[in-house]
Amino acid sequence: MMGLVEATRVDRWLWSVRLTKTRPDAAAACRGGHVRVNDRIAKPSTMLSPGDQIRVRMADTTRIVEVLRVIHKRVGAAEAVTCYLDRTPARPAEPVIAVAVRDRGAGRPTKRDRRLLDKWRAGLG
Repeated sequence: MMGLVEATRVDRWLWSVRLTKTRPDAAAACRGGHVRVNDRIAKPSTMLSPGDQIRVRMADTTRIVEVLRVIHKRVGAAEAVTCYLDRTPARPAEPVIAVAVRDRGAGRPTKRDRRLLDKWRAGLG
């Protein structure tokens, strides 16, 4: 196992613990203002130490992690998850939308079918 480091750059750490795919991706996220360390916008060279809270916005989600262990070399996924504590809130469950189903080959809905369908839709809204 590698020796512990007291502090390291945020871009290096994000890449080391596999929160970003490459180190240039981590640096670009920092330059774009998508990374915050302790609620401050972080540059790629911002130093991290254990106990810091990192907020990373990637794609459509925001990950919030607390640094438990500082490493500067990329490690396997199993070891990487031991370096941080994920504090990202759970995503709300997406509502299930009911869909009206007709038998295949039943043709166009009759006037009665349309009225029942409109009544069903009004009950959902």
